Amino acid sequence: MKTPVLIVLLMSAGIAVLSQGPPAKDWIDAETGHRIVRLTDDAGGSTLYFHDNAFSPQGDRMIFNTPQGIGIIDVGKIGTKDFKIETVLSSGRGGYFSRRTREIFYNRSGEGTSNGRGNSSGTVTAFNIDTKQSRDVSNATGLINADETLSVVKNANAVDPDGTHPHPPVRTAVPQLQRMFPGKRMEDLTLDQQYSVTKEDGLATRALNPTLQSFIFTDLTTGQSKETGFQYGDLNHLQFNPVDPNLLLYCHEGTWHELDRTWTIRADGSQMRLIHRRTMDMEINGHEWWSWDGRIVWFDLQTPRSEDFWIAGVDVGTGQTIRYHLQRSWWGVHFNSSRDNTLFASDGGDPSQVAYATDGMWINLLRVQPNGTIAREPLVNMSKHNYVTGRGGVEPNAHITPDKKWVVFTGQFAPDERHVYAVEIAKAASGARP
Repeated sequence: MKTPVLIVLLMSAGIAVLSQGPPAKDWIDAETGHRIVRLTDDAGGSTLYFHDNAFSPQGDRMIFNTPQGIGIIDVGKIGTKDFKIETVLSSGRGGYFSRRTREIFYNRSGEGTSNGRGNSSGTVTAFNIDTKQSRDVSNATGLINADETLSVVKNANAVDPDGTHPHPPVRTAVPQLQRMFPGKRMEDLTLDQQYSVTKEDGLATRALNPTLQSFIFTDLTTGQSKETGFQYGDLNHLQFNPVDPNLLLYCHEGTWHELDRTWTIRADGSQMRLIHRRTMDMEINGHEWWSWDGRIVWFDLQTPRSEDFWIAGVDVGTGQTIRYHLQRSWWGVHFNSSRDNTLFASDGGDPSQVAYATDGMWINLLRVQPNGTIAREPLVNMSKHNYVTGRGGVEPNAHITPDKKWVVFTGQFAPDERHVYAVEIAKAASGARP
């Protein structure tokens, strides 16, 4: 009579052992009914940062990082038996697609080209995905613009060239516990909230006592450089407009509720513009990105922080503002949009993130409705994913494919098993098998 029990125990042990092996390649999420496929074979892969251009202009190819180098895939073959990764540029990481050609720009050192930091002085190389030919991009450092006439880097140690940029008054640093949770002590908070307070205390210095920084734009034909845009702030997330080659989007980095974050400037230094002006204490906006057509700056907006959530946008041509209201559990560390701005992806967050959502660990699809609201559909249960970069985790950095059939993201569902996955936007048929 004990034999069946022993068999069950052995079977259970076997399942446990199997569950510690490589993640599944193809399955249907039991919570959402959507099909998920693992795109990378070896652990260590990751999607590009959420605002970096991962797709060819035609939308037929996508790139992401693998342990062996930059991986190129045929978007139309995701989820089919013909899918494969073409690995190129073993020395390159952090590349991004040109806006107008079928070339990938990357820095040979693998540093400085992604995340819009634009602070690498190394040689920028272009790799043609069709001919497999590489070329050095003459005179380029940092980030390259839409028509490949300019590059930009920030100068984090700028010197006031003419005495017209005096340092602003130093702001008094108020403990972030007091700013974020007035009247509470650290022991009153959850461990996740305590982690958040400690993190913001570390970031606040950049916002409260910034240094003078600037941009250096270089003409790729002549090699002539111009330093401009002198301002006090930690300049980050540099993004050239996808259409207008002379318009740069950037942010002031630091504790979001202590600064005006999102800005644009033209390459000649003119029209420095604050994209969103906060209207209340503790209001925050950030993680900005361009729409595909270059008309809209999208960003995460909270009015105030951790309380009321929006995807917001500003049309840079007309100044028109757009707001889509979100529930707390729909929020994500980053958002991404389809090329026609009808779909958004949210990559969710654990309870230590700014939303403090207890049920926020999902890859979400957010559909724009005819009445101007957003409808949410969960795609992937991310409850086993580690979101916290300071604790060995990784941000999912989701990307919607141009054909609007898949959301591609980074997942780490077990220690040392970081992979690139794709979830199908269309729900799997009832009872369907991958």
